[in-house]
Amino acid sequence: MSTLNDLRKIPLSSAAGNGKKTLSSYQALGVENLYDLINLRPRTYEDRTGRVCIGEQVPGGAWTNTIVQAQSKSFFGKGLKNVKISVRDTQSAVRGELLGFNRPYLDKMVVTGNFYRLYANQLPEGYRYPQFSKFELTALNDFTDEEKAVSGGLLAVYPLSGNLTQNMIRKHMRAAFSRISEIENDLPETMYSKFRLINTDRSYRNLHFPRTAEDIKQALRTLGFSEIFYMQLLAKRRSSSPDGSFRRSVTPRIYEKEKKLIEGLPFSLTDDQLKVLKEIREDMSSGKSMNRLLQGDVGSGKTLVALIAAVHCIQEGRQVAFMAPTELLARQHAMNAAKLFEKLDINTAFLDGSVTGKARSLLLKNLASKNIDLIIGTHALFSKDVEYADLGFVIVDEQHRFGVEQRRALFSKGQNPDVLMMTATPIPRTLALTIYGDLNVSTIKTMPAGRLPVKTFVVGPSRREDMYNAVGVELQRGHQAYFIYPRIGDDTDEEHESELKDVTTMYSFLSEKYSGFRGELIHSRLPDEQKIEILNDFNTGKISFLVSTSVVEVGIDVPNATCMVIEHADFFGLSALHQLRGRVGRGKLQSWCFLSPGDNVSKDGLKRLEVLRNSNDGFVIAEQDLLLRGPGEISGLRQSGFTNLRFVSLDKDLDMIAAARQEVTELLERDPGLLEADHAVIRRALLELQSF
Repeated sequence: MSTLNDLRKIPLSSAAGNGKKTLSSYQALGVENLYDLINLRPRTYEDRTGRVCIGEQVPGGAWTNTIVQAQSKSFFGKGLKNVKISVRDTQSAVRGELLGFNRPYLDKMVVTGNFYRLYANQLPEGYRYPQFSKFELTALNDFTDEEKAVSGGLLAVYPLSGNLTQNMIRKHMRAAFSRISEIENDLPETMYSKFRLINTDRSYRNLHFPRTAEDIKQALRTLGFSEIFYMQLLAKRRSSSPDGSFRRSVTPRIYEKEKKLIEGLPFSLTDDQLKVLKEIREDMSSGKSMNRLLQGDVGSGKTLVALIAAVHCIQEGRQVAFMAPTELLARQHAMNAAKLFEKLDINTAFLDGSVTGKARSLLLKNLASKNIDLIIGTHALFSKDVEYADLGFVIVDEQHRFGVEQRRALFSKGQNPDVLMMTATPIPRTLALTIYGDLNVSTIKTMPAGRLPVKTFVVGPSRREDMYNAVGVELQRGHQAYFIYPRIGDDTDEEHESELKDVTTMYSFLSEKYSGFRGELIHSRLPDEQKIEILNDFNTGKISFLVSTSVVEVGIDVPNATCMVIEHADFFGLSALHQLRGRVGRGKLQSWCFLSPGDNVSKDGLKRLEVLRNSNDGFVIAEQDLLLRGPGEISGLRQSGFTNLRFVSLDKDLDMIAAARQEVTELLERDPGLLEADHAVIRRALLELQSF
């Protein structure tokens, strides 16, 4: 018997030889040993179960799947690179000709008189014999007796790289399995029956050498369940205490300053906000570090919840660090916190790269001596010279914009601080279950009272003037507007980009069109001080409209802004569009969003815009984004490290993911140390398992 870990120790060369090009080509596919090879998932399968003789007509086109005997060989054309092979069908006796263009190696590969399996597409009729230029020819002695019996079978089709061919990979796969004794199961026996799985060895053999479509389905289900089970198990064990136990149930204390802050708000917290605050307090009072993700739609009040939670930590005598991805967003949070905590005797500070010299030295001294309760800033919060007296709570806003190492650098500034990561990019339930298996996930879906849904329109070329007039009416009413473009200026030679409107050109156009109103241009190349001054003037109503790139995507809260115009809207992803639209509709005024696609918008691009037009629910939009673009494009997945799933489809296998998560939860509650005899296989797998 072989364990999967045994296969990791067997070099690929044992099955594929020592050819440098071949090994390098496999390496590009992430294959370096026999374990990697048998986990190379076929991208599809060709159904070769039915025998079709040369010249026989079948529905769907002229193709052949049969056994032939090589009759003769010859070269044709210039350079002796083209090989013609005459073959005879062993069943129908009909002759055919294989035209190997630029395939001189066929002369050595094919031996006259030997028998081969031929799979080919027939060229149009008009020749003396049926001819084939696209074909696969495999010697019968390369197949096992089991494979010969299925007349071609369902043939795996693999991803290719470098000099690899399908026949090469299949040959190497057969060589690998000939070296492998039966593979031990990597799950407890009880799970195989409970979830209707087949054993591990049969799963891998069915994956690569299936007889039926059901073989493939069973193999993928078994391998997928094992994959997601161990991913969830690793995540859950990371989120539990060292002995495997989970949080104890507690009734958290609500401090006086928290009550004063909440009671002093000019509005009531939503039910979702209150529920999430309760979850956070319970985590903080559990005796174990909190590790929680807070997701909520644009404008749902996540930041307020985080700041109230910060007060809870501060009242327990510890410090709080609040990190945002941009200076603009960090400053916005700092201003909001200062205003919110004005009467609570809480010391706040702001730190980013622009804070230097004596001001920085004094700030760091106060931070290290615990004279600062809450510090808000950018990446500067985890700089080497930044020391905290007692960092107890870390808040990370727009967490997907930070890499794993950046987040970890900030967490390491304290002794196991509580961690709250926030995102305004809603994550589909499928992905939340998988990617954030090591986190508790809180969700705010209800919006503050009085908010009206933003009315969204997709504007074609013939309605652009109507769009501009509609914005003009809002400006006349004293309201404000955003105009968003994908480029800063026409300073590139890239042809595809030069077709896109830019903020510089359109600022001149809009300034003339709305000549009675003050507009400003804002983009990433402006100095931060200038951007902040412009946004402050916009916030106070001194500026009527902003002409901007997506730099205003997050952190801008102006209730008087009622119009959002996004040009070349198909150029942006759904999540980015939803974030941009979230800059309007933040008060009690009716707001509008106009999506203007480019002239060459694709069908998929229009589909995305229609999704946004039909829904204001960020969670619905995220699900649609997953269906339209696939999980690899969802914000934050690349940083999460969980895009390398081989056998689980994040958009199709929700039931399996949920079942595996539930199984892990029940298992650890019943046997946190995995000490039961049936769990010995799990203990062994965890010791051997490579990190996901």
